[in-house]
Amino acid sequence: MRIERVEIHVTELPVRLTRTFSSGSYDSGPAGQLLGKPVLVKVYAESVIGFGQVRPIAPGHFVPDTTHSVVAAIREIYGPLLIGRRLADFEEMNRAMLSRLPGNFAARAVLDIAIHDALGKALDVPVCDLIGGRSQDRIPLEWSISLYDDSSRMVADAERAVQEFGMSVLCIKAGGEGGWRRDAINFEAVRRAVGDEIVIGVDPNTGWAVAETIQFLSATKDLNVGYCEQPIERHNLRGLAEVRFAANGVPIMVDESLFTLEDAVAITTCGAADVFCIKLYKVGGLYTARKICAVAEANDVKVNCGGLAAGSQLEAAAAAHFCASIPIQRSFGAAEFAFGVGVLGDDPLIGEGAMMIERGSIAVPSGPGLGLKIDEGALARMSLHKEVVTG
Repeated sequence: MRIERVEIHVTELPVRLTRTFSSGSYDSGPAGQLLGKPVLVKVYAESVIGFGQVRPIAPGHFVPDTTHSVVAAIREIYGPLLIGRRLADFEEMNRAMLSRLPGNFAARAVLDIAIHDALGKALDVPVCDLIGGRSQDRIPLEWSISLYDDSSRMVADAERAVQEFGMSVLCIKAGGEGGWRRDAINFEAVRRAVGDEIVIGVDPNTGWAVAETIQFLSATKDLNVGYCEQPIERHNLRGLAEVRFAANGVPIMVDESLFTLEDAVAITTCGAADVFCIKLYKVGGLYTARKICAVAEANDVKVNCGGLAAGSQLEAAAAAHFCASIPIQRSFGAAEFAFGVGVLGDDPLIGEGAMMIERGSIAVPSGPGLGLKIDEGALARMSLHKEVVTG
């Protein structure tokens, strides 16, 4: 089956989400503004339509893609390149896009997800069957806690996650103006509030230096830090290796350091990480994500699935299928896409198959493709902008 046309929609979100990281802000923007809103793609291939959705998180964070750049890349370059190609030719499509316009990870990711959805529907199989099969039926979720100066707000967020949604894995943002000592105070407050059975990781989003990271891990050695995610600058792989050596068993996870297959090789060559945090919008989609998983497996590095998928069941479903394809023995922690499966309310774009959190986890959709059915009327109402690429 060959791709006939691509539709691009910029869709409204029913609620605005704002969060703070050391490296910037996460803001979906006011109603009606295109910047900060998700991009939804429909890929038409004869009798099937594949859907994908990604919310570009720039400006304000470390990923360069914006809503406008994603739309332009698909309209001007990637969309025309894909017209007439077979749905199954992922290797050739990926090569063509990278050779014509490198980078643009979110634009490639949303197309990759939509094409996987279309191929799954054409073959009447779920997306996970296209990328390795179903090693996990349920995916545990992680709750990401925004950075605040006030520990009580972080405690309240943590308690909501545990009590309302049954979360057993939390991640505390760090690296704020108060320095690592303030972060240690925040961590201890949350630990005392939720108890010792809850896994709590810390994510400074490159907000610390090497020495500060080591000081934090030393100061919190009795508080059972579950993992430390990307504490220092993304290019400083030697520094990450130094932190890992001094971490006394606390797993070191890379996020901002990992965009490409080449990044994965460099990280493992330096011995800089115990865990890869793979975000589909950051690496270019499911196809490249599975290649990075192979590098991780070959180097005894575990895999974690990141990305909030804020308000988007489609983006969350893609992450769920990715997680399902990874054996539990090679998985680490819990997936981050809780904010796409009901935490912010219902996703109005989904007509059938919406995932729901139960006891801190979700069931992987089992229907063809991503396993979700779109409400076309809702899509028409929620679309702030639409374009069609036919060649």
